[in-house]
Amino acid sequence: MARNEPTIRRVDEYLEAHRDVFERQLVELLRVASVSAQPDHDPETRRAAEMVRDDFQAMGIEARLVETARHPIVEAEWLGAPGLPTLLVYGHYDVQPAEPLEPWHSPPFEPTVRNGNLYARGATDDKGQMLTHLKAAEAWLKTAGRLPLNVRFLIEGEEEVGGAGLEKYVAENADRLRCDFAVISDTSQFAPGMPAITYGLKGLAYFELLVQGADRDLHSGTFGGAVANPINALCSILASLKGMDGRIQIEGFYDAVRPLEDWERAEFARLPFSEEAFREDLHVGSLFGEEGYTTIERKWARPTCDINGIFGGYAGPGPKTVLPCKAGAKLSFRLVPDQDPRTVDRLFREHVARVCPPGVTYEILTHHGAPAVLVDVDTPAVRAATRAVESGFGTRPVLMREGGSIPVVGLIKQHLGVDTLLLGWGQNDDNLHGPNEKFSLADFHRGIRSAAHLLAELASDSE
Repeated sequence: MARNEPTIRRVDEYLEAHRDVFERQLVELLRVASVSAQPDHDPETRRAAEMVRDDFQAMGIEARLVETARHPIVEAEWLGAPGLPTLLVYGHYDVQPAEPLEPWHSPPFEPTVRNGNLYARGATDDKGQMLTHLKAAEAWLKTAGRLPLNVRFLIEGEEEVGGAGLEKYVAENADRLRCDFAVISDTSQFAPGMPAITYGLKGLAYFELLVQGADRDLHSGTFGGAVANPINALCSILASLKGMDGRIQIEGFYDAVRPLEDWERAEFARLPFSEEAFREDLHVGSLFGEEGYTTIERKWARPTCDINGIFGGYAGPGPKTVLPCKAGAKLSFRLVPDQDPRTVDRLFREHVARVCPPGVTYEILTHHGAPAVLVDVDTPAVRAATRAVESGFGTRPVLMREGGSIPVVGLIKQHLGVDTLLLGWGQNDDNLHGPNEKFSLADFHRGIRSAAHLLAELASDSE
């Protein structure tokens, strides 16, 4: 339990009394089309940053905009608890592009409530989830006049375009950003009614492979069989990456892969997951992946290799008997703990050099890389988070991993030396990055309550 029950009751009462106010504030923030990737939206992206800054200042927390090459970081801090630990809260106010617009049932920047869900771009990724921590802090300040521990906030505007500004800022200001804990709400629950603490994330190594043949497109009848076809060569290279058993065929790829612990496999097996329901929901004939592992284990804890896009030649209507001069593909490796993206980069390049057919040249571009994250679950911080989430949702959270990557978690670990609590309030079907993104308003309020209790639980464990 929190250390001061009368105070936490007043906080809970404030949260209940301000439910409608919080929802209106979220709607106003969602109306702002802060699409960081599209320069036409730069004024709105900045407006979103200013709205977040102003919200901090209105609740009595010192806040400022830190300028970057693209979009500003909102930095805020309340350090009025000397001798107590410091929590770092991360979030982002920028959103993905809303296109394609046709599948949206309501305009993406006109927030609309349907069946208890708020539909808008950024509803769950990450404006709604980020705002839960701001409202939790507000409730403490408006009722107790202080926070239970010191809190720093870093709310960035470039998460959806790589986060280069934040990476530079954290690297250059590690001393002044020092903290004892970090928390991010930018993930999901395991299922409706089953909140989760995510203790593992996959890493990422992302490449573009370009294959070049002749210096121009050629007639496939006149030149076919005489020179190499870059698309054929590309397909040969890509086909060599993975076997029919789902195993990646790059030499040395699995050398650093950390195997699943027995307790993890047992924990995953206890979760109410139906492979058949999963298959039916995706409308596929069968599931596929690395032999010897369940679907959850493959999704959360085994490395993968996937082609994300392929291009070259003629793809318009009707035939065109062309032998293209170039082709390309974009591909990603999702990595697990102990795999180094730089090592994977080297191994991939060595593999392509071995298998590339004669008659073509190639170029490999490295776009993104981030290590996997695995947090020790047997710590006071995780136990405090478990109690806080149970207070907010009325049920104990499960432990889970995720197949996605959140590079800022590795950034915090590298420069500030702390692990991050990943407390997600969203659902797997919230359509983040897709049309009709949504966020359950009930989960929004449960998330605020959990975030408010987290402040008390972390402080209590430190006494």
